Amino acid sequence: MSAQPVHYGASRPQVPRTIQGIAEALGAEKRMEFYRLVLAAEAGPDLDHVMATYWGHAMLDTDPERERVIAATEAGTLPVVSMDEIIRRRRAAGGEMPGE
Repeated sequence: MSAQPVHYGASRPQVPRTIQGIAEALGAEKRMEFYRLVLAAEAGPDLDHVMATYWGHAMLDTDPERERVIAATEAGTLPVVSMDEIIRRRRAAGGEMPGE
């Protein structure tokens, strides 16, 4: 299974997962590319991919710890948790996984 970054905190910005929310969080250059790709995407997996990709960019771009996260990622020192561990923790807390 893949690993997910362990980087959450009270000051972490929340970018709405909408075209407007993502666009407002991106810098001018990325915003123009995002709009170009959104307008060219077909509804469904193609649009979902653009939205997911640029939501990730928007979350990172608005994160006050952006530089630290990038440096830790490049250095291979960003703490991560495996998907198996995330599932175990969620089930232990009484949560269900999608499809269960």
